[in-house]
Amino acid sequence: MQFFDTHAHIGLTYDDPIEQLRVVQEARLARVTRIVSICNSLHDFATVYDTLKTVSGVYHAVGVAPSEVNSPGRDWERVIENSLKLPNVVALGETGLDYYRKFGDKRSQIELFITQLDIANKMDVPVIIHNRDAGKDVLDILAERCPSAGAVLHCYSENAAYARKALNYNIYFSFAGNLTYRNARNLHETVLSLPLDRIMIESEAPFMVPADYRGKRNMPAYISSTARFLAEMLEMDLEELSQQLWKNSCRFFRLPE
Repeated sequence: MQFFDTHAHIGLTYDDPIEQLRVVQEARLARVTRIVSICNSLHDFATVYDTLKTVSGVYHAVGVAPSEVNSPGRDWERVIENSLKLPNVVALGETGLDYYRKFGDKRSQIELFITQLDIANKMDVPVIIHNRDAGKDVLDILAERCPSAGAVLHCYSENAAYARKALNYNIYFSFAGNLTYRNARNLHETVLSLPLDRIMIESEAPFMVPADYRGKRNMPAYISSTARFLAEMLEMDLEELSQQLWKNSCRFFRLPE
């Protein structure tokens, strides 16, 4: 049995490169054998990629998150395109919309998001979507511009009705540790309504720690707790579910199983 963590902020978990490598090693001991490393800025991507680029089982996404809308960096579009050509860079992201924290203004966020969707389409890579309090705009934009390689709504936070609409497009759904919270009824209902081949899981480390580890800094190694909870909800054998989640993740990121 093995697990694929489709979204972990290894660079935010620890600043120290040695500690970042330890995070990956501890994950491997917990049977988390593949991780997609996520960064919010191009500066952070360059730093974390340099540390982890040769580490087996670690893959990377590159993009500009909504939090960086006011300072995406010099020649940021060219930097993303060039970075997508690097070894083990498998997706563009995270990108999307965040109206909760009001980064910049909505128009600037939307322009940044659309530009990156167009880059993903041009470069033929999947895209990792951040959505916070912006569900309608995110889905309206994806309905028009979802890259041919697909998109994943990471750390899914909407309801089952929203998911049903998103299923009309090449969109996957990734669930983090908040799925294990008792009050997350919208997520529980969503999981039960989705086809199994569109579901993935993520740690979202160092955030969204599963209920079993409340009070601790989240780690990729804890993702099996989310998988166990999901297996119980779906009334599936954990081994069988982990195999399906692995297949889904490999398909989405175009990696061999």
